[in-house]
Amino acid sequence: MWRFKSSKLARSVNPDHNLRPSLRMRKVVWGAVQSLGAGAFSEKQLPLSGPPTQTGAMEEELKCPVCGSLFKDPILLPCSHNVCLGCARNITVQTPEGETPVQSRASGSSDYDYLDMDKMSLYSETDSGYGSYTPCQLKSPNGVRVFPPAIPHRQCTLTCPLCHRSVSLDERGLRGFPRNRLLEAIVARYQQTRGASSSSSNAVKCQLCDRNPVDAAVMCEQCDVYYCNACQQRCHPSRGPLAKHRLVPPPNKAAGAGASGGGGGQQPPATARKPATCVDHEAENFSMYCSSCKAPVCMKCLEEGKHAKHDVKPLAVMWKQHKCQISQALNGVSDKAKDAKEFLVQLKNMLQQIQENGVEFEACLVAQCDSLIEALTRQKAKLLTKVTKEKEYKLKVVRDQITHCTMKLRQTTGMMEYCLEVLKENDPSGFLQISDALIKRVTSSQDQWVKGALEPKVGPDFDLTLNTDSLLQTILQLDFCQGKVPPAPLLQLEKCCTRNNSATLAWRVAMPTINPIEGYILELDDGNGGQYREVYVGKETVCTVDGLHFNSSYNARVKAYNSIGVGPYSKTVMLKTSDVAWFTFDPTSAHRDIVLTNDNQTVSCNSYDDRVVLGTAAFSKGIHYWEVSIDRYDNHPDPAFGIARINTMKDMMLGKDDKAWAMYVDNNRSWFMHNNSHTNRAEGGITKGSTVGVLLDLTKRTLTFYINKEQHGPTAFENLDGVFVPAVSLNRNVQVTLVTELPPYSERALDTNQ
Repeated sequence: MWRFKSSKLARSVNPDHNLRPSLRMRKVVWGAVQSLGAGAFSEKQLPLSGPPTQTGAMEEELKCPVCGSLFKDPILLPCSHNVCLGCARNITVQTPEGETPVQSRASGSSDYDYLDMDKMSLYSETDSGYGSYTPCQLKSPNGVRVFPPAIPHRQCTLTCPLCHRSVSLDERGLRGFPRNRLLEAIVARYQQTRGASSSSSNAVKCQLCDRNPVDAAVMCEQCDVYYCNACQQRCHPSRGPLAKHRLVPPPNKAAGAGASGGGGGQQPPATARKPATCVDHEAENFSMYCSSCKAPVCMKCLEEGKHAKHDVKPLAVMWKQHKCQISQALNGVSDKAKDAKEFLVQLKNMLQQIQENGVEFEACLVAQCDSLIEALTRQKAKLLTKVTKEKEYKLKVVRDQITHCTMKLRQTTGMMEYCLEVLKENDPSGFLQISDALIKRVTSSQDQWVKGALEPKVGPDFDLTLNTDSLLQTILQLDFCQGKVPPAPLLQLEKCCTRNNSATLAWRVAMPTINPIEGYILELDDGNGGQYREVYVGKETVCTVDGLHFNSSYNARVKAYNSIGVGPYSKTVMLKTSDVAWFTFDPTSAHRDIVLTNDNQTVSCNSYDDRVVLGTAAFSKGIHYWEVSIDRYDNHPDPAFGIARINTMKDMMLGKDDKAWAMYVDNNRSWFMHNNSHTNRAEGGITKGSTVGVLLDLTKRTLTFYINKEQHGPTAFENLDGVFVPAVSLNRNVQVTLVTELPPYSERALDTNQ
């Protein structure tokens, strides 16, 4: 029984043929791009005489996938792939009648798993391409086993070496496949062009010589490499797997030989190509095209009724139509090729960027590690200084103890020697004369060596321990974080604005980041160019900051943060608040008896008791002036005007607690009041239509009042410090309206005088 594993056959000669189709497609595009035009492609337009790189790229299209050489008598398989006629004979397989074709069996049985065999053929050039139990050992020159002639009642099968599709041969055998005369003509033209270019150029050099390459002696058609005799013997011996490769003379020698044989070195003129004839009727030329069979046919085929119900069209019409389709398709491929070329340029630029960024990153890494080493070195010096001080202290203590002990020991030793000499005397009277004093000295000397006197004051060990475990663990865990800190946000200046003493800022992300942004930090300075402080932390990209100083310029900046860390600051933007304050009465903090109208600018009260209402603006610096006009004044009440803290009492006259500074006035006189202390009575009161002005000068920390544009009394209060809001207290007999956006009264008076 014949057995055949077709998957290896396609790679029996060239193991990388499984990668060739996509490579061919890319290479033929470059040749086609140069010759694309508005019309259809003709044979004359093929880029056979283009640059060597294009010609060499197209050469892959002109090689047989079985033998690896240029096509010779190519035939067209039903799958639209081509093989040489001789190679087709070599790869024809015989199977017993009724046996399942190779392709279907390979898909249903693990014995014919050609995917695994493809992998094996990629690593072994000695693989013949298929397995067989036949005793036949005949081989073709290319290393493909040749089967014996067909036995009757045997079915012949041909498998495409590229797509592995199998087709059964009929009684005509290989003659049933059409001959690809167009490809044959292109190969012939290509050989002529290559021969002409080779004969006009210098001798081809060996491609493996290290220095001073010599002329090549042979070329391997499979390796496509030129060798001199020495390199061929060393690198490409004619044995083992390389014995199957075909060595031919280099093109220049072949051309030279042809020139010498032909006389004068002239290329033989190309013979005119005969028109293609029908396979079944060799005397008939193709004149029609069957769209159903996708094959050219002759008139006799039509007369015999072989294509009776098929869609048959004139050959010339289909020829032009298909050429136009190929031209249009190549236009699209050309665009893709241009995109691929731009992509290659982008990749090459990226290579340069990667090199530069790599060098920069390496330098940054070295700098960071050096800074760590430098910090460790500084800390090492500090620790060594501590150890040195401890050592010197211990040495001093021990040396002092040695000196003291040595002196005492010398004294004790001297006294002992003296006592021994005294004991040697035999004069009792003389002995008793000094014995009492001597006994006292000995006893006193003994008392000097008390407990602890003979013990060291310091120990030899250093009571210092350096715990480096956590630091060492941190160093060992030091590694790169995947990702980067977010880039600096971009402040959207067209959306940044100020209103009164509020500032609104908007920003956006400059570019998308790998690690998502977790939030933003907005910072403002103090309005005088001082230090920045955080005013907002969150995920929003728009923020309004209230309570700023009037007539002040603030610098603002923002930065983003993610899981990796905090990114850099954005550019700084300067925002200027209003020169003068505009505000109304605040309905949210007013007493419930207060009634506000006229967009919260007019206030009245429902109670006979005084009730307090505050303004919406707060002041902590600058000079501010506002007025209150008296719209209604009945029964001589005494409303109060001034400033207060935000938490002042709302159910009593303004100024009765320590959180308000006010002037209360009736129709004849006025008083200043703070913490229920009445001072500076002044003559002159208010009536309907009067205006009361309040001047808060926080640069001088003073509060002054005006009635009908005239200063009323002396400066009311001094040494004011903190945050203040405008305030009014009134009862049901009074109605007033607030007037704001006024410059300081001193400026208004100056303008009036001028």
